[in-house]
Amino acid sequence: MDALSRFIEAMPKAELHVHLEGTLEPELKFELAARNGIDLPYRSAAELRAAYAFDDLTSFLAVYYEGMSVLLTERDFFDLAIAYFRKAHSQNVVYAEVFLDPQAHTSRGVPFAAFMEGFRRAQEDAAAFGLHTRLVMCFLRDLTAESALQTLEQSLPFKDWIVGVGLDSDERDNPPVKFKDVFARARDEGYRLTMHCDVDQQDSVKHIWQCVDEIGV
Repeated sequence: MDALSRFIEAMPKAELHVHLEGTLEPELKFELAARNGIDLPYRSAAELRAAYAFDDLTSFLAVYYEGMSVLLTERDFFDLAIAYFRKAHSQNVVYAEVFLDPQAHTSRGVPFAAFMEGFRRAQEDAAAFGLHTRLVMCFLRDLTAESALQTLEQSLPFKDWIVGVGLDSDERDNPPVKFKDVFARARDEGYRLTMHCDVDQQDSVKHIWQCVDEIGV
């Protein structure tokens, strides 16, 4: 390894954009599937890894959401998060802001407390080995504003564990202003605000201006 590579590896880092559910490795996915009695449409972790092929947001999201099917219990969410935190720590990440997608779980019948308590326990373990983390809760923009508001209200008992709210998933026909009132309520509740905006979507520049001018992220 050359001097520059060693310097980069040793440098303390901040991770400011990662989706916890998206960090699920094939090997852990198989382990959780076996634990929960779920049959996967793959014969091996290697075959699953080969299926991680996408060339746009839509094809990425298909893989992303399919991967969540094995996440059912507090222990599953703990195992997911602590695996990422350990990997980040091994790469000298000292601070990580991580996204989570509650609606992708509650829509499957997973209790809100299951993922919040699993993630929280992993955060506490990560703090013990020197990684400081914060959770950013995202709304799925391809669902309704009413669903986002319901999710916001479900989050309030856990608001001390959540630093802010965001917006992600499929942007087509789902402009930021669709959620203007939800984000106003989130601000009133003390949450910080952020949003995803993809540069390859129709009206992407218009959407960015909506975030700045009308939502105030």
